[in-house]
Amino acid sequence: MRVRRVVTTRAGGASRAPFEQFNLSVGVGDDPAAVAANRRRLAAGVGLPVKSVVWMRQVHGTTTATVSAPPERDLAEVDAMVTNRSQLALAVLAADCVPVLLADPEAGVLGAVHAGRVGAADGVLPAALAAMGRLGARPERTEALLGPSVCGACYEVPAAMRAQVQAALPGSACVTKVGTPGLDLRAGLRQQLRELGVTRVDTDPRCTAEDPALYSHRRDGHTGRLAALTWLDPQ
Repeated sequence: MRVRRVVTTRAGGASRAPFEQFNLSVGVGDDPAAVAANRRRLAAGVGLPVKSVVWMRQVHGTTTATVSAPPERDLAEVDAMVTNRSQLALAVLAADCVPVLLADPEAGVLGAVHAGRVGAADGVLPAALAAMGRLGARPERTEALLGPSVCGACYEVPAAMRAQVQAALPGSACVTKVGTPGLDLRAGLRQQLRELGVTRVDTDPRCTAEDPALYSHRRDGHTGRLAALTWLDPQ
């Protein structure tokens, strides 16, 4: 069983401004037909039926869904998903928040997590790992990919907010490139993963606010969403 992972960019889709081009979210005001076309193109590009890609209506919470079959529609009010079914892809939408892809290849268990400031501080990642554990995954065998997100140098927040998040997610407090209080959520999540027993952690270093090929709500305001997705390939 092979674990597959893909992170999209803005290029190559059907969406028009301000969502151009490859927006994959139905919740930002884009033309639904364009989003549907983009999702079909993504599924075809990774060699999966479009119904096999599972999407979430994310709300910055900690609710985790266990997925055993393709749902009829996007999962509502969910910020993490887990599965042990092959050929079922779990997709996270992001435009500055951290998309986290998890896998225990030996157990054949996957997780996909939307970890924004609120969800990360409230414990969405431990919730997802706990749900994976109920399917037989173990932290010491689990791999994690922290996808592109706004970096600490660009993520300015009030000092009180930084202190609040740091208390809940140690390691996330930082200073921005202009010397103001900031948050590095990926640093905090890496530390949290280590404390939970997950030591095989890779990070996509790209900053969504700095890279024009990626969507960034912080940079652009009203914009689209990229996707990070993972699935088990039996071949």
